[in-house]
Amino acid sequence: MEKIKYKRPEAFLAHQTKYCAGCGHGIIQRVTAELIDELGMREKTVITNPVGCAIWMDLDFNCDSVQPPHGRTPAAATGIKRVLKDHLVVCYQGDGDFAAIGAAEALHAANRGELFTTIFVNNAIYGMTGGQMAPTTLVGQKASTAPFGRDPAEAGMGYPVRMAELLSALEGTRYIARGAVNSPSNIRRLKTYIRKAFLAQMNGVGSTIVEILSPCPTNWGLDPVSSLKWIEEKMFEIFPLGEIKNTIDA
Repeated sequence: MEKIKYKRPEAFLAHQTKYCAGCGHGIIQRVTAELIDELGMREKTVITNPVGCAIWMDLDFNCDSVQPPHGRTPAAATGIKRVLKDHLVVCYQGDGDFAAIGAAEALHAANRGELFTTIFVNNAIYGMTGGQMAPTTLVGQKASTAPFGRDPAEAGMGYPVRMAELLSALEGTRYIARGAVNSPSNIRRLKTYIRKAFLAQMNGVGSTIVEILSPCPTNWGLDPVSSLKWIEEKMFEIFPLGEIKNTIDA
């Protein structure tokens, strides 16, 4: 007798993806949808997805969503969560949205301990808008605005911003972890991080953030398999995986 072991989550619609081949957004969103179902929160979930590759999320999720202007995602999530205290509010942001144009909103929301969960997708580049250098772009990494590679000695370039470590110093943050989608084992570990963050949110403990290292083969100029290796070989050194701050298990 046939027994179904695995199926598409109810929170995830049967919709043809708009993401590039090898992009990590689809994996991240699938894991998020699985957890929404497992926690029984589909009818009480609101996702805020801004300008960027995440702009298509409302087509993929079978739950409520709001599209704020670029960088204003934490502000929108703050208002939603304060009104709908019993809802799971997910603030889904890329590195440009979270660490550049929305850095002030992200920092102050975290410092206030706002009770939503940020899923921060770090692919070290601006994906949707043409491959420009992002705050998280690695030293030496090429981008459309840094054709010879990021050089801290050159005016205006600076160094990669480690948002997880930066925000971990704030008293309002309670759980911050960094995962990756470069391997099945890391995807499983990532799911445990997001689950902890969601549960902590619903228990009202403070600001929760999960950073995710994700491939962008199109703008990295790599094939999908090579982009997964690049995460391990290049990104792990600058953005090490693990729980950066955990006060919920203390």
